[in-house]
Amino acid sequence: MPSRKNRGNTQWTAWLTPVIVLACIAVFIVAMFINDCPKTVAGANGDCVPRFLRRFSFQPLRENPLLGPSSSTLEKMGALERSKVVKDNEKWRLVTSMWLHAGLVHLVVNMFNVVFIGYRLEQQFGFIRVGLIYLIAGFGGSILSALFLQNSISVGASGALLGLLGAMLSELIINWTIYANRLAAFSTILFIVAIDLAIGLLPWVDNFAHIGGFLTGFLLGFVLLVRPQYGWEESYDSASHQYGAPRARSKYNPCQYLLCFIAAVLVVGGLAVGIVMLLKGENGNKLCKWCHHLDCIETSRWTC
Repeated sequence: MPSRKNRGNTQWTAWLTPVIVLACIAVFIVAMFINDCPKTVAGANGDCVPRFLRRFSFQPLRENPLLGPSSSTLEKMGALERSKVVKDNEKWRLVTSMWLHAGLVHLVVNMFNVVFIGYRLEQQFGFIRVGLIYLIAGFGGSILSALFLQNSISVGASGALLGLLGAMLSELIINWTIYANRLAAFSTILFIVAIDLAIGLLPWVDNFAHIGGFLTGFLLGFVLLVRPQYGWEESYDSASHQYGAPRARSKYNPCQYLLCFIAAVLVVGGLAVGIVMLLKGENGNKLCKWCHHLDCIETSRWTC
């Protein structure tokens, strides 16, 4: 987070971020327990990795190179699958999928980023606002993913994670005047987001969840992470304690009010439209013929 010029430095105790990490780790352990690789065909052939973990051993690397359970286990535990959401009315998968991970590698990378980003945001803004952004952004990512991914399952906290990054970016924009090294921070956040979205162009990575989570979190940041404008505290104290002092300046400037209103309308409207489209069974690829390129780009080394 960039340094602030005003003197309001309230620090919250960050406890929600560790809870999210522990919850994802616990869910992964349960997934491996249910998977029970030695009892599968792969186990019968002695292909589980590594064998000394027994029930908790991973599927063969040729099946899951991320060191995790089988796709059938993930599906059983609540992975996002369009057909089950639309046809089988299993809407809960839009939420449960963000707590599942495809493998140990997937889990470690995501949890490292959640700690790095979530811990700082929670210290600055508290668990309620950060928790809302995490959950709603993850939900928004799941909706966009279900609209476009027709024949594959999706798991992971990446949508919620990109939502936190999007919120950091919008928080910097809407509170621009109170930060000192804002240009450096703005460039850094954009660079990290660009890398994450570029990784999403690889096969087997759900970039629609990334995009949906980022856009949802970006809009929520304008609504939930607004700070008083620079100099408000000093003018308020002066007006309160000095007789005849000039009137305190407004807590928020007009631009902040405008951005907050527009973002609130867009995030509520966007989520509502997405939910209605999903309930009607709409195929996002039919409405946007080129959007599949946002999820994967074919090269001479792989196909989508």
